Amino acid sequence: MYNTIYECLDLLKNKKISATELASQYLNKIKTSNLNAYIDVNEQATLKQAKACDILLQDINNLDTKPLLGIPIAHKDVFVTKIWKSTAGSKMLENYYSPFNATVVQSLEESGMVCIGKTNMDEFAMGSSNENSYFGAVSNPWNNDYVSGGSSGGSAAAVANGLAICATGSDTGGSIRQPASFCGITGIKPTYGSISRYGMIAYASTLDQAGPMAKTAKDCALLLQHMVKQDINDSTSIAHPNVNFLANIDKNWNDGNNTSKPLLGLKIGIPKEFMGEIDTSVQIAIDSCIKELQNLGANIIEISLPLTKLSIPSYYVIASAQASSNLSRFDGVRYGYRAEDYTDLSDMYKKSRSQGFGEEVKKRIMVGSYVLSQGYYDAYYLKALKIRRLIAQDFIRAFESCDIIVGPVAPTTAWKKGKFDKDPAKMYLADIFTLGASLAGLPCMSMPCGFADGLPVGLQLITKHFAESDILQTANLYQQNTDYHLKQAI
Repeated sequence: MYNTIYECLDLLKNKKISATELASQYLNKIKTSNLNAYIDVNEQATLKQAKACDILLQDINNLDTKPLLGIPIAHKDVFVTKIWKSTAGSKMLENYYSPFNATVVQSLEESGMVCIGKTNMDEFAMGSSNENSYFGAVSNPWNNDYVSGGSSGGSAAAVANGLAICATGSDTGGSIRQPASFCGITGIKPTYGSISRYGMIAYASTLDQAGPMAKTAKDCALLLQHMVKQDINDSTSIAHPNVNFLANIDKNWNDGNNTSKPLLGLKIGIPKEFMGEIDTSVQIAIDSCIKELQNLGANIIEISLPLTKLSIPSYYVIASAQASSNLSRFDGVRYGYRAEDYTDLSDMYKKSRSQGFGEEVKKRIMVGSYVLSQGYYDAYYLKALKIRRLIAQDFIRAFESCDIIVGPVAPTTAWKKGKFDKDPAKMYLADIFTLGASLAGLPCMSMPCGFADGLPVGLQLITKHFAESDILQTANLYQQNTDYHLKQAI
């Protein structure tokens, strides 16, 4: 299969392949896959879109207005679609079809992309392993006995295994970065509010953010170009001051002329809190990557993010509270799952919700309801919001001495399926390095930087609000000098 969107665009432009042939190749590979990466595939609808693209591709000038014409993309099943099911990985929405497309889906369709299907995910995006899906766990393409990461595990596994050239994901507390790391691909969560959440099934409204997942940083930048825009349908949507993410992506840092040191002038901060409690094999891969960045000219500086450990409790209080509110709409009345046997309206609510939601979702709803209840709001939810502000201030101070912050995405590589079945709370600890940037609303990404015990390791890059171009440029220059991002899981 193909490694990059640019490779596919070149084939389409030069008529070496048609959009229909390209889509068919991915559809055929999906049929033989055992990863469980997709929830819904509609071959007829995909090929109809591809054939429409082939007609437009007869005139090459159409690429000026539809620059991604004919490129297939998989959408995480948290984004609603008219033609494909929109389940959020839940029994609650098992057979739901939306009357409209999410803004993200619509924007990419308008740029010419072809939907290849809807990818599997942790139910309502709640999870770090993709084992919480009603439709079953997603397998890691590097070792099928291991998890793919969550909650965008289906998207990550599909891209890593050649079941899609690219995919959309969503990131609330690390759900793009962690599966990207576990599966060995590149994924970016932009500044909160950069991409419309309209049509994105809500988990935690002040944290949820869409983003692209692909093999390379350059592909992610290209996708981001067509995903970022202000949307009147989303009150949290903002006007991004810099939407040309490709402007400097191939240039040396600060546009210098030193080709052997393309990162010369870049100041990289390494939080000491990120480097103390990670697996030795992951530490080796991260250290090797940091050394390579230094060889490329970057100046490495030790920094501190002292409230890193508090990001876990504050995140799970805030996210659970907002989830309890957002998921109250799933009551069995208007749409979604409704219990078959009930005695009255109250009984219908109880049975529909208890039967329709999975265990992890019910757990977070109950936690969220508790911390919002009278007598506990100030002690838990309000306190978590105060800690969130302090965590954001930690990042602001850190960026006074560096341009970007780097460190591991997770303390370990992917773990075996079922490892945390008896103590799922321990899985929350795997999010320790991703939650802080989410709470601060910062742009952050994961890029492949090596392997540990045969499984991929991802490096996390974090930068200031609206400075996505800085981490994309850094990742791209690193990828021009390494090949971890081109390794293919078979």
